Amino acid sequence: MNARFYIGLLVGLLVGLVFSIDQLTGSVADERAIVSSLPQIIEPVDINKQFDWAGEMIPENFDTKERLDRELLVNAYWQSSTLLNIKAINRYFPLMERILAEEGVPDDFKYLAVAESNLRNVVSSAKATGFWQFRKLAAKEMGLEVNDQVDERYHVEKATRAACKYLKQLHRRFGNWTNAAAAYNVGPTNLSRIMSSQGEENFYNLNLGEETSRYVFRLIAMKEILSNPNNYGFYVDAHEKYPPLDNFYEVVVDSSVNSWSAFAKQHGTNYRMLKVYNPWLRDTDLTVIKNTYKIKVPRK
Repeated sequence: MNARFYIGLLVGLLVGLVFSIDQLTGSVADERAIVSSLPQIIEPVDINKQFDWAGEMIPENFDTKERLDRELLVNAYWQSSTLLNIKAINRYFPLMERILAEEGVPDDFKYLAVAESNLRNVVSSAKATGFWQFRKLAAKEMGLEVNDQVDERYHVEKATRAACKYLKQLHRRFGNWTNAAAAYNVGPTNLSRIMSSQGEENFYNLNLGEETSRYVFRLIAMKEILSNPNNYGFYVDAHEKYPPLDNFYEVVVDSSVNSWSAFAKQHGTNYRMLKVYNPWLRDTDLTVIKNTYKIKVPRK
């Protein structure tokens, strides 16, 4: 056994001693004094190996190593967020993996959704929305319906396919998947301008603003931690992970719905659960003119 084991054992014994003292003396002040003097074991992560994004290797130099080190440390020690992501990927990654494979986009891009939204249908200060953080105009350009009643940026399947379509456009324009990931963050027009002004065509050689400079490294760090959680001290049993939302049947709606609450009751569920399974329904009703919609109805 190594020194780390014995240090951990010693810490455990000292903590046990603290509680024993408290029980004997009833002195909270004494307990706090002893606990505050205990050492913490906080170690750096191992960056002495090769990392890649979508099969494209990170250059081996001190700059890229230190930029990746920052993102690994931030996410490895941001325990609550990382733990929630480990639970959530069990629900959403199988669906994303299937769609990415069907669309011919590298599997690593499922981690882009984690970086963008922590796998939640959030809205940014810039009004980017959903798992993949589309703005309204870009969403419509990628074929998503966005209005007051229906917003398919919240539709995980359709939004994932839209993200794939956009990423493939970026890949064709910028020549590799690393650049495509950077362009997803900073925007293709901005990335082209920066590349032109600096005379570089590779993300790792560009001098960028802090957000985009960190972005690809954040993706790689999330990939590393979430695919090897035990290596970073995260242990989540299968029953603690969030289950897939796959216990439902579909109802085709081709005419207007006056009340989703009444619709839910008619189909043996409630308004809340109907919206959990169909977060892209943004209002209490739906006016249908020419489209048809598949509504997921959870089974009892």
